[in-house]
Amino acid sequence: MARPRTTSDEAILGAAARAIGRHGPQGLTLAAVAQEAGLAPATLVQRFGSKRGLLLALAAHAEQTAHVPFARARQEHPSPLAALHAALAGLSAGASTPEQLAGSLGFLQLDVTDPEFRAHAAGHALRTREEIAALLADAVAAGELTPATGVAALARAVQTTYNGVLILWALTGEDTLAATLRHDLDQTLRPYRAGAGK
Repeated sequence: MARPRTTSDEAILGAAARAIGRHGPQGLTLAAVAQEAGLAPATLVQRFGSKRGLLLALAAHAEQTAHVPFARARQEHPSPLAALHAALAGLSAGASTPEQLAGSLGFLQLDVTDPEFRAHAAGHALRTREEIAALLADAVAAGELTPATGVAALARAVQTTYNGVLILWALTGEDTLAATLRHDLDQTLRPYRAGAGK
């Protein structure tokens, strides 16, 4: 009879994400992930086959769970725009220092050069934009944004703001990431807020 798994794949992928924050995907080793997860490297090989297999599993998991910060934010914030702020802050929660963010950005090289990683990254990006658009549509319905707001175009602008803030903040280190993200997101949304022209 097979022995039960004492550590879930999700817990291992969380450990891998933390290790990537320290080492980047290029410097990541199965030994580093195993140490973070409290497992033997052989266990990771058994579960994922290789470092690439582990990284692909992490990319797939990120795509599959892109909606989670948005669902959590909706439960915690009755205001759609407050939920949007909270969801985007949640997406960036693992990048509290420029060094951690650099590790995550290292994944971008894989995303744009490897078709398997790119498919997961594209799926994650599209799902994220759909979630942003849904909250913006709710904000229009709630009277937080003007009825004339073009939700699809604004969702793209919000997503671009979010990604741009991550890169610029990593370079400049101005203020905290959370404060910078809130400020720049507010700037993007300001022209569309109800009563903005009054």
